[in-house]
Amino acid sequence: MVRKLGLLAALYLAQGLPFGFFSQALPAMLRQQGVSLEGIGLTSLLALPWGLKFLWAPLVDRHGGGARAGRRRAWILPLQAASILLLLALAAADPGAHLPWILGGILLINLLAATQDIATDGLAVTILSERERGLGNGVQVAGYRLGMIVGGGALLILFDRLGWPLIFLSMAALLALATLPILLFREPEPAAPPPRIGLIPSLRGFLGRPGAAAWLLAIAAYKAGEHLATAMLKPLMIDRGLDLEQIGWLIGTAGFLASFTGALSGGALLGHLGRERALVLFGVLQAISVAAYALITVGPIDLRLLYSLTVAEHLFGGMATAALFTRMMDASRLQHA
Repeated sequence: MVRKLGLLAALYLAQGLPFGFFSQALPAMLRQQGVSLEGIGLTSLLALPWGLKFLWAPLVDRHGGGARAGRRRAWILPLQAASILLLLALAAADPGAHLPWILGGILLINLLAATQDIATDGLAVTILSERERGLGNGVQVAGYRLGMIVGGGALLILFDRLGWPLIFLSMAALLALATLPILLFREPEPAAPPPRIGLIPSLRGFLGRPGAAAWLLAIAAYKAGEHLATAMLKPLMIDRGLDLEQIGWLIGTAGFLASFTGALSGGALLGHLGRERALVLFGVLQAISVAAYALITVGPIDLRLLYSLTVAEHLFGGMATAALFTRMMDASRLQHA
């Protein structure tokens, strides 16, 4: 169990690291450089691979390596290697002169990470028993949020000291370290051969299940609401007078501790509260904590209030995500994990 949890934590950290830089650090950096809010908002389109990955998920389910390479491992290792090489290439770019190329590179990294996520989710569904899913998803969310906070908080703290090249070299090195557990992992052989159906039959089969449409709406409400509410949070902090290092400390200390605690405690509480009750309770708490950020839009900025709001949002966000992912895993079909 410990080995499985360590493996999943490393794989989800590898996804969260570049995504945290893109979604949290980059907007603050662009705003500091005077980029308009409209321009920063448009950069969110670079995350499209995460929203569209269901289109090629059946391809990942259908194809994979043999017994030696591993059905999911054969996808994950090349994708991780490609992401590392792309980060090394971006380290040589000049953000002042090559911003379009950098944004294109970030789009490719998101594509690679989203595809890795498909294979990693399939691996998680395969290796975690139903009893292990609550804690397993808590660890997954903790690993992912740790990656986001390192990429979006710690690297902001160090940005002025290290500069652009060393920031990307650091991300590449951390990604390489996070690849070691899957490199050493021996994936169990599948109980059945991979499915041989395409996207449309796969979607039709899923949507034909009782309650599937309502379940998809629930997932969209949880994730879209969270991202819409927090997308402009870092530019707002810049506009309210915070610098990159202050934002980095805010995310890297209060955000990290709260996210880690929320993800693990949320996963652990699922067994006591039940899946649906936990999902509703944690979702309501997350919505309230996000809405509370309206308090920093008026009057002088109060850092104590901002730290309190950040702790609440990351704590309840971690709990809600762990509950949502566990319920999603319950709804997955093993052959289309």
